Amino acid sequence: MNMPSNSLNPPELTLGIKLQQINWGLVLLLTLIASVGFAMLYSAANGSWTPWAMRQAIRFGIGLVITLGIALIDLRFLMRWSYGFYFLSLGLLGVVEIAGEIGMGAQRWIDLGVFRLQPSELMKLALVLALARYFHRQTYEEVGRISSLFVPLVLVFAPAVLVLRQPDLGTAGMIILGGGAMFFLAGVRIWKFVTILVLGLSAIPIGWQFLHNYQKNRILTFLNPENDPLGAGYHILQSKIALGSGGLFGKGFLQGSQSHLNFLPEKQTDFIFTMLAEELGLAGAMFLILLYALALGYGFAIALRCSSQFGRLLALGTTTTLFLYVFINIAMVMGLIPVVGVPLPLISYGGTAMLTAMIGFGLVINCYVHRDIAIGRQGFEDED
Repeated sequence: MNMPSNSLNPPELTLGIKLQQINWGLVLLLTLIASVGFAMLYSAANGSWTPWAMRQAIRFGIGLVITLGIALIDLRFLMRWSYGFYFLSLGLLGVVEIAGEIGMGAQRWIDLGVFRLQPSELMKLALVLALARYFHRQTYEEVGRISSLFVPLVLVFAPAVLVLRQPDLGTAGMIILGGGAMFFLAGVRIWKFVTILVLGLSAIPIGWQFLHNYQKNRILTFLNPENDPLGAGYHILQSKIALGSGGLFGKGFLQGSQSHLNFLPEKQTDFIFTMLAEELGLAGAMFLILLYALALGYGFAIALRCSSQFGRLLALGTTTTLFLYVFINIAMVMGLIPVVGVPLPLISYGGTAMLTAMIGFGLVINCYVHRDIAIGRQGFEDED
C-alpha cells in the first residue's frame, strides 16, 4: 500500500504502514553491495571466511536490523534529538582526545570490548542531522545572511579541529566537505563558497607548516609517487599496478597476484577496490560502481519526494556523505587524490565503517517512509 505523495493530511503512520513503506529495493541493493564485499574479503583471506568475511557478514546482519529500526523512527523525533546526537558524538571525540586507543600512529578509537568505535565516523552523520535541523528553521532570506552562518560554521569546525588533533586529516577533510555540501544544499550563495575557496588557497603555505611529516609525505607522494617507490610511494604504485593488470575481465576470483602475494597493502580495508579490479577487471569494477550509483540515486530521488525541508536536507546530506566515501576511496586507490584513510562503504572491512554506512542508509530510508509528513519550523507537523 502506497500513500499518495500529494496528500495534505496523511494518516498517522502505524508500524504496519511503515513496514510497507520501507524502500525494499534500496535494501536489496545494499545487500548486493555488501555481498560483493563478503566475496572480496573471502578472497583477501585466500579463500577463507575467517578472519574477515564471516565477521563482516555478521556485522552487516546486525547493521541491517539497525537500518530498519532507524527507518521506523518518527522523523520528527530524529529532528528533535539531532542536536543531542551531535553533542554526543562531539563528546565521544573529546573522550578519544583524553583516553582514546592508539593504532597505526593515530589516536582515533574507543575500545568498547566488542569492537573499537571510531567517533569521527559517526560525527559525519551527526553533523548532517544537526545542520539539517538548523537550516530547516531558516528561510531562504535568512540563509543568505552572513550572521546566520556563524552557528553552522561552529558546528562544522568544532569536530574538524578535534579530528585534526588525532591526527586524521582525511576524516577532517570529509567533515568539512560534508558540511560544505549541506551549506550548498541549504541555499548558501555561491559567492560565499568562492570567497572561502580563495581564502583557503591563500592559506595553503601557512597550513603546510602545521602538517605532520607523514601528511606532507602523502601529498608529495601523490604529486610524484615514483620519487620513493619502496617507501612513501609504495602503496599507490602497487595499487596502480594491480588496477592495470586486471584488464577488462580480471585475472579471476582468488587469482589476483598483487593481493595474494602481499604486494598490495591494506587489501581488506582501504585498497579493497583495487583487489576487486585486479580479480574481476574493469567489468567487475564498473558493476560495483553501477550498484553504488543506483543506491545513491535512490537517496537523491527520496530527498526530492520529501515534504519537509528537514527530510530533504537529511536525505540529501546523508546521500552526499556516502557519495564522498565512494568517490574519495576509488579516486584514492587510482592515484587521483592523496592516500587518506577513507573506507569503501559496505565493502571495506571494519565495524565502525559498516555501522556508519548502515545508519546512513537507515536515515535515508526513514526519509522515504516519512516523506509525506510535513514538519513546521519548530519541529511539529503542519505548524507552518
